[in-house]
Amino acid sequence: MLFPTIDFALFFAGSFALVWSLNNQNLLKKLVLLALSLLFYASWDWHFVFLILASGAISYLGGLYVDAAHSRPFRRAVLTLCIALDLGILVYFKYLNFLVAQILNFAHMVSLDPGLAFVNVTLPVAISFLTFHAISYVVDVYRGRVSASRSPLDVMLYLSFFPHLVAGPIVRAHEFLPQLQRPGRTGDFSLGENLLLILGGLFKKMVIANYIAVRFVDPVFTDPSQFARFDLIVATYAYAIQIYCDFSAYTDIAIGVAALFGYRFPQNFNQPYRALGFSDFWRRWHMTLSVWLRDYLYIPLGGNRHGEWATTRNLMITMLLGGLWHGANWTFLIWGAMHGLALTADHRWQRSKAYAKLSGAGAYQAIAWIVTFHFVCFTWIFFRSASLDDALQFLSGVWTDNGADVTAPWIVAPLLLAGAVTHLMPEATRRIAGAAFDRQGMPAQIALGFAALYVILVMAPAASAPFIYFRF
Repeated sequence: MLFPTIDFALFFAGSFALVWSLNNQNLLKKLVLLALSLLFYASWDWHFVFLILASGAISYLGGLYVDAAHSRPFRRAVLTLCIALDLGILVYFKYLNFLVAQILNFAHMVSLDPGLAFVNVTLPVAISFLTFHAISYVVDVYRGRVSASRSPLDVMLYLSFFPHLVAGPIVRAHEFLPQLQRPGRTGDFSLGENLLLILGGLFKKMVIANYIAVRFVDPVFTDPSQFARFDLIVATYAYAIQIYCDFSAYTDIAIGVAALFGYRFPQNFNQPYRALGFSDFWRRWHMTLSVWLRDYLYIPLGGNRHGEWATTRNLMITMLLGGLWHGANWTFLIWGAMHGLALTADHRWQRSKAYAKLSGAGAYQAIAWIVTFHFVCFTWIFFRSASLDDALQFLSGVWTDNGADVTAPWIVAPLLLAGAVTHLMPEATRRIAGAAFDRQGMPAQIALGFAALYVILVMAPAASAPFIYFRF
């Protein structure tokens, strides 16, 4: 069940009415929300509902034992066991065949036969996001950031709440669990602002991202050898717009849907392509993942507390694992490694005297933006390519033009412009427009909402591409 579909629209409409009708019966409301979330996930494959239940049981019991234990070694042992179980599930479904392939390749090089075989396993939707939520809950209990919940229902709903379940944003337990303790209040959110957030997300996904993907980016990256240098270069920038519109659209819809149910999610994007450095980019792009990696990986490794080389090591480990989190492929590892090196250089540069002198100058900021934006676009080539060979073939086509005719369709230019406009639009614009919408009467609100939705449906291409982050 995908967000921009009739099925989800009907699911959400029925769920919205049912949940708010139960708002004064908080326990029953949470039970219904959990059932709806499991139904939402079961629409892909009902077998994997048991995966959510297992992850929820590990988190709930682990949190109780960690919170109740007085012995620090025992608490750490329970924490380690919970993390090992969560990561074990993730590795089995997402990385086992990748590891088998690397062992077989090495064994072939040294003329050995380890007798390993690939496992026929289906990758569950959202397995990475589920794992990150589960780990963060137990770790936060261990650190005292949140008290262990005595309610298995609350822990299960935290992990499975359907707006964030499939592709984020990554919501921390201390942000979400307290919201489950009280009924929702309509005065806590703006109907207009969140409706515009959802409609804007639908426009970014169904019109901009889908058109760019189907009409141009997907064919180019599928076989880059058939396209001219100009097409390859344009496709690089087009993918930068596509992945932003695609992923930010999902999180916009998720944040808006959750708000309409009475729950707040954290912001996940803040105009990332305006970044003036690589650290700045990661403070703006997939912000909830960046914070997760910082709090649960980079800082526990030592952060920047033990000198330059230790900081470099920690940054590289964090970004390599961050790349690997996206998928079992060398392209993601290379993408993570490049960002790790860039962050290392950025970290050292910001500690220099030259940076202190230049950082406020307009010319420096312009150069910093150009370098950051183009580096990020370059790394997207590895992120998007299906394999390392495809990425190298793409780069080879950019380096040595094959003389093919330019085939980039005219529609790419206005789509890139539209994507840039959605990226640069200030948050205040939506708040002002949302407040104006809230001042309208109900008939006008319904008419405006359906009119906007009709325009989006008319503009959207017949073919569509799945959300990019569904596979992560």
